[in-house]
Amino acid sequence: MGRPIDPIYRDRDAFADFFTRYYTDLEPENALVALDGETVVGYLLGALDYNRCDRRRWWLLLSRTAPKVALRILTFRYNKPSLKFLAWFLFRAARETPKSIPDAAHFHVNLLEKYRTGVAGRRLIFQFVNRLAQLGHNGVYGQIQVYESRRAEKVFNRYGFKFVDKRQITKFEDYLEKPVWVATVYKAFEGRGNPMPQMK
Repeated sequence: MGRPIDPIYRDRDAFADFFTRYYTDLEPENALVALDGETVVGYLLGALDYNRCDRRRWWLLLSRTAPKVALRILTFRYNKPSLKFLAWFLFRAARETPKSIPDAAHFHVNLLEKYRTGVAGRRLIFQFVNRLAQLGHNGVYGQIQVYESRRAEKVFNRYGFKFVDKRQITKFEDYLEKPVWVATVYKAFEGRGNPMPQMK
């Protein structure tokens, strides 16, 4: 949600492994970074083949991340909120993840809270979506965290995305006053032209 993760899970290294390592290590060419001057304020991480991504992501987690997390548990490196987060990741995260779209490319966007005005997000998403269309993909989906209001849905609908599924996520429940949902949004392409407006 654009805020530091430390109050929820103090191990930034492992947290990055959980949610971004596949993309940065195995599909870095599909990563976009938003800058304000020389400061990184957000990113888009994309994958062109969901099935390949899912298999290799789990291989990375089990072979690289799980051993170091287990060692840190055994050496008492985690506080109570961090252990609670790990329990959520192991036992609830999959159930709270909305469905994906088979055979579609996908993306995830995150921006610092100050930059969640829509402009930076659109620039990242539009550039990625147009590139996919030019490469001949049939469509793309994203999984985004949203509040209960329909504002995000209206914004994505305006650009031809459809909300496919939405599930409430509980990992923030001790830290945010409003419930947070994860939504799957999908856009089908027609031909190889740019399906999204060009932004300067």
